Parts: sequence; C-alpha cells; structure tokens
Amino acid sequence: PHRAVRWSLNFIDTITHPKAQALISPQFPISGHRFPFPPKMNSMLRSARTLATTASRSSVLRRGYSSESVPDRKVAILGAAGGIGQPLSLLMKLNPLVSNLALYDIANTPGVAADVSHINTRSEVTGYFGDDQLGKALEGADVVIIPAGVPRKPGMTRDDLFNINAGIVKGLCLAIAKYCPHALVNMISNPVNSTVPIAAEVFKKAGTYDEKRLFGVTTLDVVRAKTFYAGKAKVPVAGVNVPVVGGHAGVTILPLFSQATPNANVSEEEIVALTKRTQDGGTEVVEAKAGKGSATLSMAYAGALFADACLKGLNGVPDVVECTFVQSNVTDLPFFASKVTK
Repeated sequence: PHRAVRWSLNFIDTITHPKAQALISPQFPISGHRFPFPPKMNSMLRSARTLATTASRSSVLRRGYSSESVPDRKVAILGAAGGIGQPLSLLMKLNPLVSNLALYDIANTPGVAADVSHINTRSEVTGYFGDDQLGKALEGADVVIIPAGVPRKPGMTRDDLFNINAGIVKGLCLAIAKYCPHALVNMISNPVNSTVPIAAEVFKKAGTYDEKRLFGVTTLDVVRAKTFYAGKAKVPVAGVNVPVVGGHAGVTILPLFSQATPNANVSEEEIVALTKRTQDGGTEVVEAKAGKGSATLSMAYAGALFADACLKGLNGVPDVVECTFVQSNVTDLPFFASKVTK
C-alpha cells in the first residue's frame, strides 16, 4: 500500500509539473485537454495529492491520527440513474473529498452503484431505490445533489418541465427536511428558477429552512460562458472567468462579459452573440441531439464542480466563490444568481 501511495504522489506531481506539457505531443491531448489543466481540475488534483499524502503518513506511522486528514463527507445524489445522474455519480466517485456516496433513484440504482463502486477511489458507494429506501440514502448526508426529474425535450418550455418536476422536487425535499435537515442542497432539477423557491417553501413549512444551505446550480451557464468567450477571444479557456447572474432560463441568464477576464478585444456585436448563445445553450444541445437527450454530460460536469466547491467550503477551504441561484437581496427579486462565498 505504501508503494502504491508513493506512485500516486509521483504521478500527480508529474502530470501537474509545468514541464509535463513538453512531454506530451500536441497531436495527442489527454481526454481532449491540453496542458496545463483547467484551474478547477488542478484544484481537484491538489485535493487528491493531499489525500495521498495523508495516506502515506498513515501508512508509515501505522495510525490514522494525522491532523491534516480529510474529513468524512457523505454525498447523496437523488436521480442517480438518469441521464445527468449517472455521469454525475461517476464524477463524484472520482472526488477525493467524498467518503460515502449514496445513489438514489426510483429504479435501476443498484446497477449504477455496482458499476461505479468498482472504481478504485476513496468513497464507499451504496445504491438505493424506491420510496422506502429514500430515508436511508439521505441519513447523515452533508451534501445532497438533486438532478431528479424528466429531461427537457424538443418543443418543451421550462413551464412544461415545471408541471412535472415540481411534484418530484417537493417529495424529495420533504424527505431531506426529515432525514438530513442540515445538508447543503444543490438543486439541478429544472426549471431551477422555480424548483429552488419550491424547495425553500417546503423547508420553511418543515421548520428547517436555512437560506445559506439551498443552492440552485447555475454553474453550467458559467461553464458555457467561459467556453464561448475563450473561443471568440482566442485565449486559453483555463484562465477565463465570466460571472453569470440572474436566473437559469433563457433571457434571465445574464453573462457579464464586460467583467470577463482576461480582458480581450471583443466587439459589442460579438458580446450580444455570445450572450444569446449562452442563454440558448440548452436548446442548442437538445436540437443537436435530435430529441434524444438534453445537456446531460456538461450538466453533470458543472454539477460536480459546484458540489466540489460545497465540500471545500464545508472543509474550511478559504476563498471559495461560485455563482449560484439563492435567496438574495441583491435585487428586488426574492431569488437571484450571483457570486456567493462560503
């Protein structure tokens, strides 16, 4: 085990070293990424290295009493067998900050859990399905991620989604209020502009509402804005930052390209086009998939990024800042997406 840990440390050090770029042919990028890694991937690699270092010390000392040990954290994913839930489950299994991963859905979760559980990372994985197992999935959860609900299909508006997903979200939030009332709740189920207020009302009625623990995940809007801006400005996407405020539907999505970094010579017409594409990003994917799916993979990636930020915040990591849809006094609206820190 000690040799395996040392190998992991050496591997992480090697791939994150600046000279690693020279060792990799530009014709053969790993997983489509060219070095250096995006900042958030570097952050996850640093988390992995911290965990490996702790394991190494424990192996040498034969005891697990290191003051730098990573806290145990349970993450529950509700809707884990769906189009977003499955890749999200995979990404959270890869996160070294997760010690217990609970996967829940109305059906098919045991298979997803069995598949993901074979991955040789820290967290233990358990699958739950059906109403009678929801409580067990939630008990002791530090972070609950909700991608449950029906996906968006061609011709569907977010109002159409609301009529179906509102009831699903209400039932899940009732269970959260009962079994893990202090968990951070990451709402992915659309329409986020509506499902977050619904969740807030459920928690208020249950007497468990804490505005600092309920988040609408708008990270995909930020991810898209960064990607589109980098392409137009011809700058490395790894160093791009674009705040996105407002909501998570159509024209309510407001990417602030005027505040984008690094500053680039992008015309007003190009900013208008970038804004429109960011707002219509979901529709772009739905149409490209010809009615056979929605933005599942990119949403899973964005959801994993936001969950990672929540875990870091719980663990006391400083300066964790993300844009998210929360109860707010920034405007006259009761809920608004803006920068939030732990």
